[in-house]
Amino acid sequence: MPIKRCGIITICGRPNVGKSTLTNALVGEKIAIVSNKPQTTRNRICAVLTRGDSQFVFMDTPGLHKAANRLGDYMVDVVKKSVADVDGVLLLVEPIPNVGGPERELIDRIKGLNCPSVLVINKIDTVEKPELLAVIDAYSKVHDFDAILPISAKRKDGLEELMDLLSGYLPEGPQLFPRDVVTDQPERQICAEIVREKLLYCLEKEIPHGTAVEVTKFSERDNGIIDLHVTIYCEKASHKGIIIGKQGSMLKKISSMAREDVERFMGTKVYLETWVKVKENWRDNLNLIRNFGFDERE
Repeated sequence: MPIKRCGIITICGRPNVGKSTLTNALVGEKIAIVSNKPQTTRNRICAVLTRGDSQFVFMDTPGLHKAANRLGDYMVDVVKKSVADVDGVLLLVEPIPNVGGPERELIDRIKGLNCPSVLVINKIDTVEKPELLAVIDAYSKVHDFDAILPISAKRKDGLEELMDLLSGYLPEGPQLFPRDVVTDQPERQICAEIVREKLLYCLEKEIPHGTAVEVTKFSERDNGIIDLHVTIYCEKASHKGIIIGKQGSMLKKISSMAREDVERFMGTKVYLETWVKVKENWRDNLNLIRNFGFDERE
């Protein structure tokens, strides 16, 4: 079936509201890493869903937050640039009857766009339905959204209603991606992000936020097995010891969990080797930030 309509939809919001969970749920694939820690997503991630004669291109963005370093500045800039030149914007919020600073800043940007805006209230499984009325009222006083939709991305409640709504916003036009493509991210980048997700899952406090992951080898053998070499960078020697753990136990745990997910994603056996190196204060070093794939010049 030829694609007749195609549009770009940005998903934005403050950290930890469920943007990546929603992106993955809409596409039906694990495109963006997920954790219960804020500021998990660092780059803009493009997720593609093609169904029938329509193609949806979702832009999952970092959470809008107050930057504490140059990497944070880059992440905030990505959000601001993503809320422009799109066919629709989803502002994802939690069911709290108060419009916070990050939401107000994003709404101010949305007001300047000539495209539909949808308020999506996520995590409705955590509150009683009558409580949503106060949330809807609070946001309705700040901006006249084209639609307001309560959902639970985790439980996939309300997603079909959301897709039906968004399909009406897609302009006529040719497809941007082949029908079988679900993301514009290279495979090696997704593998690096999977390793970083396990760092976020296994490590506490600020340590995982001070890590970066680089794939130094990604090659496929004749029999289909993939050799994957990964270097984890951290900011302090003491952090390196924590990441490695006693007799290498933590690094082994992280690597094992990551390998299972990478094999699931790639559909083949993977030999994963990991190393840990120290790059002090890399989040404030522009050259290192760019080397790790975060380029504010884009």
